[in-house]
Amino acid sequence: MTFVQRATELTGVRWRKSTRSGDNGGSCVEVAEVADAVAVRDSKDPSGPAFIFEQCSWSAFVRGVCLGHFEAL
Repeated sequence: MTFVQRATELTGVRWRKSTRSGDNGGSCVEVAEVADAVAVRDSKDPSGPAFIFEQCSWSAFVRGVCLGHFEAL
């Protein structure tokens, strides 16, 4: 299950951005652990929406990235 919530409503979370982001013009996402889920937001819009994924869905996505399943996109 995935749902959307305003990032400002997620209090007490620690947002992280990849150290590999570098200077890419601000086109980054940030992630935060929330209970048994992972929240994702646009770093350029920290008060905007945050997409919240179940831990198993997030893990499957990360695994797919690592395996190169999205390179053609």
